[in-house]
Amino acid sequence: MNKGDLISAIASETDMSKAGAEAVLNAFVSSVSGALCNGEKVTLTGFGTFSVSNRAARMGRNPKTGEAIQIKAAKVPKFKAGVGLKEAVR
Repeated sequence: MNKGDLISAIASETDMSKAGAEAVLNAFVSSVSGALCNGEKVTLTGFGTFSVSNRAARMGRNPKTGEAIQIKAAKVPKFKAGVGLKEAVR
């Protein structure tokens, strides 16, 4: 399922126009992204939790040359599925 398919599914399930469903989806993505940029967690009970994780700097290898390279520390988004989502997938 891609973004267009998700917009269509939201529109049909809520009797909303596709433009309205797209606006809702974009607002959701923007809100979650903004919260994560501010270092907050976003918890949707039964679905899951979005959070930010700190990845430490580490040594890696260039696969083409085999040369050792330093990989910088980074903040990365993380998602942990909730019980409801896990049960739905089973």
